[in-house]
Amino acid sequence: MLEETRPIEPVAHIRTDLPAKFGLPRQSGLVEELEARIVFEPKYRDPVAFRGIEGFSHLWLIWGFSANRRDEWAATVKPPRLGGNRRMGVFATRSPYRPNALGLSCVRLAGLDHDEKLGPVLRVSGADLMDGTPIYDVKPYLPFTDSRPDAVGGFAEDVRDYALEVEFPEELLARIPPDKRQALLGLLRQDPRPAYIDDPARRYGFYYLGFDVRFTVSDGKLTVVEIADR
Repeated sequence: MLEETRPIEPVAHIRTDLPAKFGLPRQSGLVEELEARIVFEPKYRDPVAFRGIEGFSHLWLIWGFSANRRDEWAATVKPPRLGGNRRMGVFATRSPYRPNALGLSCVRLAGLDHDEKLGPVLRVSGADLMDGTPIYDVKPYLPFTDSRPDAVGGFAEDVRDYALEVEFPEELLARIPPDKRQALLGLLRQDPRPAYIDDPARRYGFYYLGFDVRFTVSDGKLTVVEIADR
């Protein structure tokens, strides 16, 4: 008889510029400029375990919704991109509130570094994970099996091209390191607000790279109003 359950443990944790859930891309690959590092646990730092990985352009990450722990699950959820007021079946969404708090993301492999203290470290782009998220497994993306050009995206297709216009005053943008600006602009275009809130007078904010990025949204336009030190 097969064992029905087996405990799993993180093989790695991801290091990103986003320390909290608010502001994260809603799916992987939406902000390709967003860079991250995957740092493996000591027992998984054997260089042999990474042999051949440089030949792949993309990877699958299996990870845990560590900031969304709940003792119970719900059969329906409210997808943010549908305005936060329409319920869909949990298995028809990628909501973090699931029977098992597991996530799946496809990221681009930017490189494999060999750190003297940390061992092999994967550099990736396009991740939708907050800093410190546990990674349970890493697998190569295989385009000849994983890509389905004729696939149908269901109700998600209705909001696939949704994006905000972003106004970012130059004097505020200048506070962000040049190599991190495009990633931040990409995050803002994706509309970080809670889907159920649409108040033009409200100031929103999220942490990025040690800054508190504050903004307003009105008529489809996001305006950055302050970059404060965290």
